[in-house]
Amino acid sequence: MSKKPRFDRQQVIEKATNLYWGKGYHATSMRHLQDAIDMRPGSIYAEFGSKDGVFKAAIDYYVQVSLDQLEQLREQSDSPLDALQRFVRLVVIESRQNAPSSMCLLAKTVAELTEEQGDLFEQAKAALKRVEDAFAKIMAEAQQQNEVSAQKDPQQLARLLQIQITGLRVYAKTCDDIQILEAMIEDFFEHSLS
Repeated sequence: MSKKPRFDRQQVIEKATNLYWGKGYHATSMRHLQDAIDMRPGSIYAEFGSKDGVFKAAIDYYVQVSLDQLEQLREQSDSPLDALQRFVRLVVIESRQNAPSSMCLLAKTVAELTEEQGDLFEQAKAALKRVEDAFAKIMAEAQQQNEVSAQKDPQQLARLLQIQITGLRVYAKTCDDIQILEAMIEDFFEHSLS
């Protein structure tokens, strides 16, 4: 009979996600990881296989939380564009106060990793694609409701939105004026989708 783990896997992954998000992959040592998730190395290896295994679980968790937030906002709004705009405000402005980093974990990961971590890089790219596809689906809905020009490609708009979010999150690190950030978000939604 196998022993039941003495930890909450979801809670461990959430703590690891926050650690990696704040410090980055390379700056997170095994010791940092042990301390943050309160597990010994043997338990980490038994559950996740390696530091990379924990990181992969963190990437999956991060993207799922983002997609869940997007879906929840979409369910709360009759307007697809309103849902997207609220999502952008959430991740660019509201997350400044409670996120481990103002930067997107996926963008931070792609910028940080080298060829030596090719499998992690590929996973981060795939996660970004999942988010892009979710944006594209909502852009297509916005086209059906005449909120976005039918001449535009929803996938291309999704890519553009992803680039805007990444740039705005980086810019938000240096800008303390929320009104400026709000105006930039408004400008994107008013001028880039028609």
